Amino acid sequence: MDAHRRMRNGCLRSLASDTKETTYVVSYNTRQKGIVMKKEELFKYVDHTALKADTSWEDIRKLCDEALVFRMAAVCIPSSYVKRAHESFPSLNICTVIGFPLGNASTEAKLAEAQQALVDGANEIDMMINLGWVRDKEFKKVTEEIRAVKELIGKNHILKVILETCYLDYDEKYALCRCATKAHADYIKTSTGFGTAGAVLEDVKMMRRTADPGVQIKASGGIRTKQEMEDYINAGSKRIGTSRAIEILAKEDDEQTHA
Repeated sequence: MDAHRRMRNGCLRSLASDTKETTYVVSYNTRQKGIVMKKEELFKYVDHTALKADTSWEDIRKLCDEALVFRMAAVCIPSSYVKRAHESFPSLNICTVIGFPLGNASTEAKLAEAQQALVDGANEIDMMINLGWVRDKEFKKVTEEIRAVKELIGKNHILKVILETCYLDYDEKYALCRCATKAHADYIKTSTGFGTAGAVLEDVKMMRRTADPGVQIKASGGIRTKQEMEDYINAGSKRIGTSRAIEILAKEDDEQTHA
């Protein structure tokens, strides 16, 4: 390990150890009311994400280092880096994306992407639905495509279905939650982060009401504050997709220190 990486890892571990001393009170629903959540527990909800077009291997390596140090739920990375990330960080939970970010690739192409991702070492797949089929009211096709991907990856791998809620009306969001439920998806995800807007709290609440209890929710896109993270968790999100979790929670520490 070179000196730069040793120094970076040392700094990360130092910052990670600080999380054990800081607690945040989250306003939970009735079932969870009164639970005090440490900052390190907030990290456990995070899919640490790097999906920009110019994401480099050094970006991915840093992301993976951070995810391990802070014990995040997963990293979400481009499929071209899955194999190298898995070989370099074999204990890490790796998520990648298929049909991303537009969703209008063929079902066969999405299946091929998913199959290769599993071979390369991915544990989780985030798939973008076909919004053209939504406009055409072809919800049966949407359901069948989700089911095909889930059957391919199997019960031991997690499938998250991205709705891209910024382009949908209420009825479309409702219908897609039912499609994902019928197709046995593991999660419904709000956004790619590449649309006209990201996660919206009311959408997450509606998704939680509409999907079956066994289908979890991931809020993703545009989450910039600790309060927003807490609000989405309170609304029912089991995952938070963001590239900024460390920055968000470090900023909270800094504000408390200077208060």
